[in-house]
Amino acid sequence: MELNTIFLLGISFFAGLVDAIAGGGGLLLLPALLTVGIPPHLALGTNKLSATFGSFTASRICIIKGMVQPRFWLIMIFSTLQGSFLGALTAWLLSPEWLKKGLSIVIFGAATYILLKRPHIQNNTLQPLAFAPRGKSILLGHLLGFYDGIAGPGVGSFWTMANMTFFDLNLVEASCLARLMNFVSNVVALITFLAVGNVDIGLGLTLGTTLMIGAYLGAHSALKYGAALIRPLFIAMFVLLGTRLCWQVFFH
Repeated sequence: MELNTIFLLGISFFAGLVDAIAGGGGLLLLPALLTVGIPPHLALGTNKLSATFGSFTASRICIIKGMVQPRFWLIMIFSTLQGSFLGALTAWLLSPEWLKKGLSIVIFGAATYILLKRPHIQNNTLQPLAFAPRGKSILLGHLLGFYDGIAGPGVGSFWTMANMTFFDLNLVEASCLARLMNFVSNVVALITFLAVGNVDIGLGLTLGTTLMIGAYLGAHSALKYGAALIRPLFIAMFVLLGTRLCWQVFFH
């Protein structure tokens, strides 16, 4: 097995572990794919394939537990579908050089937001919505769906914050709705990248499986270790990956 493959397997496992405990695991795998020399379009498509594993698992659990009802959010699901398709199509139209530079900037911007944001305060006293506001659903679906289609790092946190702000959902409900929308945009972007041949199916399936194993272990160890141990490791790993990526893109 090549050293690059072993490196990516380790990153995907740790990304799943981190995402289950402290969040932000999605910021690790995409820069890792780029730093080993995978072309940016292929890196985006392959990352979407592996990310679909995690978003499907998380959204399925939320639906089974009744924390989110897809039929209630059909307008936002359809808007997210459209936004993600347009985002993936835009990414495909960009030149590899500009796409890689743009992704580097987006990755660092999303990481800065996630690392500096204040912890959410959960409120369990909110009353359930009588309906899903149409205008807000269309706006968020198109904007965040487009972002996830063209790039995606940190989109789960963006969705959670937006759901709490625009729909007055508590943290658990907002997070579950974020997982559902993330799954929708991942699937649509993945289909788009598959259609234009920008997915390494074998690598994506392998990394997706490893990511799920890491997420499974992370979910079961979250209560025992919490984020206190994992988050500093995540920050250190991201700084190393991000620095290497920026050096390759802007200075090499």
